[in-house]
Amino acid sequence: MEARDAEDDVFWEPAARTSAEIKIKRSLFIGYLCPCRNAEEVRGILAGVESGHRDATHHCWAYRLADPQIEHSSDDGEPAGTAGKPILSAIRQSGMVNVMVVVTRYFGGVKLGVRGLIEAYGQAAASVVSKAGRVSRVRSRRLVIRFPYAIIGEITHFLEVHGIVDIPAWSYGSEVEVAANVRMSVVSQIASVLDEFQARKRIHSWNWVLPN
Repeated sequence: MEARDAEDDVFWEPAARTSAEIKIKRSLFIGYLCPCRNAEEVRGILAGVESGHRDATHHCWAYRLADPQIEHSSDDGEPAGTAGKPILSAIRQSGMVNVMVVVTRYFGGVKLGVRGLIEAYGQAAASVVSKAGRVSRVRSRRLVIRFPYAIIGEITHFLEVHGIVDIPAWSYGSEVEVAANVRMSVVSQIASVLDEFQARKRIHSWNWVLPN
């Protein structure tokens, strides 16, 4: 159970922002892949592509976000289901989240038909997804603990055995403060232990904070 939960903490994001082109029966398809974390960034990406290709026939797109878990797609005037869905399918197959793909089409004068459009948009999306590559990330929350100097060793050991993602950041003043990212799969467990520490007055305080 613990191993499965730990695996659930890991997700994939695009390694780079990139683009790729393909030509099918004189129509030009330009795929753009961009990392994104929220709806505002999604709108900005689409506006940027549209402004760079004002004379294009269509700007079809899809995106997937991790937090909250959302995915959407658009055919932008192409026959229903022929553009947005195959783009989204290419993203899903990559396993990536926090990613948007826009496929811009310049019509070349030859109609592709429903099947042809599905294949063309799917191919354009798959091409740019493959070119971008991906990197692994870990779902986590930022933890801050404040405690007396006397238990530095105890807290250090506690952090080492409880799903810390990165190297803790230490601050020293009238008390010790440590901040570290904790895997989501152990957040509840850590909260219970820290509540007990605080109830026993072993630590001064602890809380989850937004990342810098």
